[in-house]
Amino acid sequence: MELPYVVAFVTFLAVMLLGTALYVYMERREVLGVWRRRAEGHERGLELEQPSENILDAAQAQMHAVLEWFAKWNQPSNAEETKATRRLLVTAGYRSRKAPIFFIGSKLLLAVALVVLFAMVPVKLLGFPSTNAMLFYYVCLAACGYYAPSVWLKHMIAIRQDTLQRAIPDALDLMVVCVEAGLGLDQAIGRVGQEVSPAHPALGDELNLLSQELRTGVQRQAALRNLAHRTDLEEVRNLVALLVQTDRFGTSIGQALRVHADSMRTTRRLKAEELAAKLPVKLLFPLICFIFPSMFIVTIGPACIRMVRVLFPAMTGQ
Repeated sequence: MELPYVVAFVTFLAVMLLGTALYVYMERREVLGVWRRRAEGHERGLELEQPSENILDAAQAQMHAVLEWFAKWNQPSNAEETKATRRLLVTAGYRSRKAPIFFIGSKLLLAVALVVLFAMVPVKLLGFPSTNAMLFYYVCLAACGYYAPSVWLKHMIAIRQDTLQRAIPDALDLMVVCVEAGLGLDQAIGRVGQEVSPAHPALGDELNLLSQELRTGVQRQAALRNLAHRTDLEEVRNLVALLVQTDRFGTSIGQALRVHADSMRTTRRLKAEELAAKLPVKLLFPLICFIFPSMFIVTIGPACIRMVRVLFPAMTGQ
């Protein structure tokens, strides 16, 4: 047996044994703790408990620790940058207190991971590049890894905002029904949040959070502005401005919501018509580059082949 195959087999066997030992240790650690407490006479050890955490929880905890360690080396230069990062994460739906730490740590971790993985590639597969070329590759990979989480975050924000934008008109119709049925605005918001959660989880989450803020004593105007700040949508800002003005001047909330729901429904229809009008322009490029050449080949190709076979011998005198 050749030496590379022996080394590969030994490495595989070592990794398998190490992984099995780690799995057994994590699964049995809590059970060993229970038996230790029994031996020491504690009451908590009288009953055998199930392990409170499995291998996935342990791996997640280790990953969080690694991200926090990398975040210490990639701290923002000022507080404004930290606030901007937290705001973007909240807009994307990540409201955890440690979400900015994990996000900042993931940027540096991904950059280092890509560089390390590229360094493990044999130079022979790359064609023995020069030192300057290798340095260029490392810099490009580090930059891609560092800015990839930011691109992913913007993508998640766009997806969440599009989901909220599609769900707002339906929620407004339900809110109109609740208000006209006799519920107050605070109770209507909580009721609508519960009803739309199965169909629109993102909007239901935002409305439930708004209802909790209202129940805890936050002023209605402040809670509504927090909703607009979290979602960062023009439609939500217009709705918040409408509700604030209605609350301030004492006008009918049901009538105002009905008019606003009709206007939003009209706006959604106009946006759909706008997208439909842009469709021919967007189809122009694939038509010219892919569909038209295939049609020309199918329709004109046989005629061109026949002309070549007939005319070229006649022109050459054969």
